[in-house]
Amino acid sequence: MTGAPAARPRAQRFLGTPATAPGPLGPEMLRELTAIRTDPLDYLVRAWRTHGDVVQFPIPRPPSYLVNEPESVWRVLVMTDRGYTKETIQYRSLSLVTGDGLLAVDTPGWRRQRPLVQPAFHHEGLGRIVEHVNGATARLTGEWAALPDGAVVDMDAAMMELALEVVGHALFGTDLSADASAITAATLSALDVVVARARVPLTPPSWLPTPGNRTLARSVATLDGAVRHMLSERARCPRDQPEDMLDMLIASRDDQGSRLTPAELRDQVVTFIVAGHETVASALTWAWALLAADERVQARLHEEADAVLGDRDPEFADYRRLPFARAVFDEVLRLYPPAWLITRKAVVPDTLAGHEIPAGALVILSPWLLHRHPAIWSDPEAFLPERFLAEDVPRRAFLPFGAGLRQCIGRDFAYVEGVLTLAALARRVSVSYPAGMGVPAVRPLVTVRPEGGLSLRVTAR
Repeated sequence: MTGAPAARPRAQRFLGTPATAPGPLGPEMLRELTAIRTDPLDYLVRAWRTHGDVVQFPIPRPPSYLVNEPESVWRVLVMTDRGYTKETIQYRSLSLVTGDGLLAVDTPGWRRQRPLVQPAFHHEGLGRIVEHVNGATARLTGEWAALPDGAVVDMDAAMMELALEVVGHALFGTDLSADASAITAATLSALDVVVARARVPLTPPSWLPTPGNRTLARSVATLDGAVRHMLSERARCPRDQPEDMLDMLIASRDDQGSRLTPAELRDQVVTFIVAGHETVASALTWAWALLAADERVQARLHEEADAVLGDRDPEFADYRRLPFARAVFDEVLRLYPPAWLITRKAVVPDTLAGHEIPAGALVILSPWLLHRHPAIWSDPEAFLPERFLAEDVPRRAFLPFGAGLRQCIGRDFAYVEGVLTLAALARRVSVSYPAGMGVPAVRPLVTVRPEGGLSLRVTAR
């Protein structure tokens, strides 16, 4: 990918809205409308390549900007509680699934919720992830062992179910594996509808029985059923095990002494079912996609897993002893950040990279673009995990979990799960592509998904 050109000022106005940054004109964007709807990621890449690090689109309400200048991206994210909010169509659409959970709720509600959830992600809670990673990887490799050696499996589906199993056990003390297929299908179907709604300016109200709304209603009903089952089981069978997130949410009180309402409890649990497994699964899927295409990197991952783990399962202390597995996970998050699109609304006027951003503007950020900026990353399209073993990684330009006050609360959970899963599986199997196949095309939904899944040949080591 070549560098973005220098910004070119314009004098055009969009129905009374002044143009403050370069970008496509109205007729150009209209010609691209189908491409924008079918592959918005590709369109954003081309807009950035053509117009520079700040692009204004010919949309008057709200004025809309793509921002890919590193310091400006950082500024927008760290100012989320002051100058920018999550009051955008992206998060309104997502809230149709998650409700007002921690991911979609705007900052005032988030400030009440965050302290209630945070203890589940403290260091001692992270240590409990390991047994669930080991259980999930043992189940998966047991299933593979029953297949002929070198059988082709859908690694995308496998990682979705593995991640759901881990998040169910680790956060909610619940075995979701029996319902994994239904919950995974419901999650993906619901997020497909969310994406479709976010890509068009006008959508039918949620009560209208359109095909999309019916799909959304079925999917949400499946997720709600999983939550009801968790809560009824917890009420029926109190546990004598260490407190998990579900226990904390049920018992928690805010500063005024109020408990979470049933609706708030539901929203938090659904948020972490959806966000806690789909994003990690996406990263793990792309990790295997890239490892299968690069024998050198896969061999080095095998060597580290063998040296650190030998013939045993990982322990929590091993997380720090697996720097190359961590580097692989980081490089995958750079190239295929699950949250490839982030939006914010400017509540006050601002200036980003020398361009005026009016109050009310929609600001579009894309870690996918930022992580490929040639002014920041050397050989940005290449899969080079070694770059993360160096000390000069541009941390302000590496934002797979966001930044600032609203950085993803599950960041450390995702790292522990991702790194230990890679090592646990790498000591047992190698992966390769069937003849004629390679890294799949990207399908940009709420996360980046592999088009058509990920078919890989799995061979026991």
